[in-house]
Order: sequence, then structure tokens, then C-alpha cells
Amino acid sequence: MFQLGIERLLSEPDLHKKLFEKRLAFLGHPASTIQKLEHSLDCLNRVKGFKVVAAFGPQHGMRGEKQDNMIESADYVDPILRIPVHSLYGEVRKPTAEMLKGWDVLLIDLQDVGCRIYTFLTTLIYMMDALDGSSQEIWILDRPNPAGREIEGHRLDMKFASFVGAVPIPMRHGLTLGEAALWYKAYKNLKVNLHVVGMNGYQPTAAPGYGWPNVSWVNPSPNMPRLSTARAYCGTVLFEGTNLSEGRGTTIPLEIFGAPGMDIPKILKEMQTLAAKWMEGCLLRPAFFEPTFHKFKGELVSALQIHSDGPYYSPEAFKPYRLVTLFLKAAHRIHGDLDLWRKPPYEYETKLMPIDILSGHSQLRAWVEDSRPACDEWNESLLKDERSWEQERKPFLLY
Repeated sequence: MFQLGIERLLSEPDLHKKLFEKRLAFLGHPASTIQKLEHSLDCLNRVKGFKVVAAFGPQHGMRGEKQDNMIESADYVDPILRIPVHSLYGEVRKPTAEMLKGWDVLLIDLQDVGCRIYTFLTTLIYMMDALDGSSQEIWILDRPNPAGREIEGHRLDMKFASFVGAVPIPMRHGLTLGEAALWYKAYKNLKVNLHVVGMNGYQPTAAPGYGWPNVSWVNPSPNMPRLSTARAYCGTVLFEGTNLSEGRGTTIPLEIFGAPGMDIPKILKEMQTLAAKWMEGCLLRPAFFEPTFHKFKGELVSALQIHSDGPYYSPEAFKPYRLVTLFLKAAHRIHGDLDLWRKPPYEYETKLMPIDILSGHSQLRAWVEDSRPACDEWNESLLKDERSWEQERKPFLLY
């Protein structure tokens, strides 16, 4: 029987006993639910002997009310539980000393999507750093990684570290949040009282979910509406660093992308010529959309949609990072006059190019603009980082 980390905590007396008489804080968001879709914070508050005294909200807020990036959330008092809810995406992104007062154990129940730049991982890292050497405890209530075990992308060059990439791991790291916490503690040699409440019955490579069990999807952030979005995200998030639309303002953001006037059939043909293998494991469909907000609001956008939700989906063959970088290179070759790269600021970084912080280096921009195809060279540089990470992460795999 499959159980989430939060469900084990709620059901196992031995875990209960370890938290009795302790003051609890909770870090979560809208997707912090049990399988019956009750919010974890409400469930914890009903447990006799548990005393929840504070809560924290990451990017987009505890209740997920903030639609876009860089829209901050304020601190507030929960109107029902009457506890302070501290924002970790407001005046600060790292917890202050005042926020760390008054509780003994922090329960972290965040649904991640397995991508380096998804900021819930950064929030976890900042919290672990803040509690290094403290007697306070961090309990990770583990959840599935919807992107599965696959690894893809370069490691982050720490010269480009930011809130959307804080550690030198690949774009698609293949870990659950609990596993990532175990790796980070060892990587930084932190003196943190870390406990991971693992899942029961989790099979990260099993069909049909390949990382996602048969449970309801709740948006972990407003523009992550479906499992198929999470599968494509480690590639399509790169469009945030461009002047192309990543599909915000549609019902399928980060699965559809493009710009007005783009010759999508010609770009697809160029992609096939350059590296057809990087287009496997999914279906690609030329399409059109008209965003209701964000880039190109009210304009007709020529687009490409990634379909990874049918029988043709193959987690081993699907390489969204390579696919999107290939699209960018083909688009540059077909539309040479296209102003491709978004200028700063982006996610509190005012000098570095957004595409460089997202990709984690300046190599992607250089490769896209290189007049040579150089796809084999690009692939080899990716494989080098992917293989080294595969070995480094092995000791921390729980499932």
C-alpha cells in the first residue's frame, strides 16, 4: 500500500511519540495534502498531542495564491489556526533569526517536481543552512518525484548560483526532496538534526506513472497544472530566460511554447536534421494559442506542444532539456534576427542573463548562437555531468 510521508507520520504511533510535547512548525503549500486531499496542516492540527505553533510558506504562498514569479507573499496569521505564517518569498527568502524562534521541530511537506530551479528545493536548502548547528530538528515528510529517476542537464556552475539554482546538481536530478536533503547534508557536512519520513510502497521507475503513483494531482504552483507539465518542466522552464512564451496565460503552461510569426514546421524540420533522437519519447504537435496574460497577451502565438501523457511516452527516451535546447538552436538558425534572450532582472538577479542562471552556466547561450551544429559536442558535455551525478547520488537513494 502506498503511503506518503505525511500519512506515515499521522498513522504510526512510534513517530507520534517522538513529537509529543514538542512545539511544531510546518512548511508547506497547496499540494501539501494527504491522498484524500485534506491539507497536511489541518491534519496535523487534529492529532492529539501535537502542538503546531507556526507555519512557513514558500514561493507562491502557503495557499498558492500568487500566479507569477517575483510576486511576493506577506506574513500573516492563519485565520482558523491562529498561528503565524512566515513568508519565505517576501521581504526575505532565507529565514530570519526571529522566524526560527519558538519551535522545536520543523515539518517540511513540499511537493517538488525534481528540477534544480524549482524553488522549493532552494527554500529547503536555505532552511538547512539556517539550522546548521542548532538543536532544532527538520523532518522531511517525503513525497514522489513526478519527473522520476531520470537525470538530465549540466550541473550548476556556482558562479551562476541564485534562488533558482543553489547547488551544483543537474537540472533534472532524479531525487525526492527527502533524498535531496540527505545529499545536501552530506555535501555541506552540515550539523543538522535531519529526519526523513520516507514513503511506503513508492516505486519511482514503475509504469504507468514513472515516479508518480496513482494519486490525485494538486498544483504545487499555479503554473504546474498536470503531471505532464512536471515531466517537461526541466526543459521548458528555460523559456523563462527567453523572449519566447512558455505558455503562461494558457491552461497548459510549460507544455506549449512559441512566439508570433515563428515558422514551427521549418523549425521542426531543422530539429530533425540536427538531432532527431532528442525528439523521441513524446509527441510534438504544432499549435497556436493566444495568451490571456504574460508574454504576447492577446496575440496569436505560433507554438509547439509537448505531449508526454500517452502510450508513446518513454521516460528513458524523453529528454526535455535536450529537446528544448534543440528547439532554441533551431529557432536561432531559422529566425536569425530573433531577439531570443530575455534581459535582467530575473528572480532577484540584476546582472546575470536569465538564461544563464536557469541553465546554470553560459554554455547554452554560446551553443545556441554557434553557427556550427555541434550537437555531438553538446551531448557529450551533458553526458559528462549526468554520469558523474548518477554516481554521486547513489548513496542517498531511499527507493
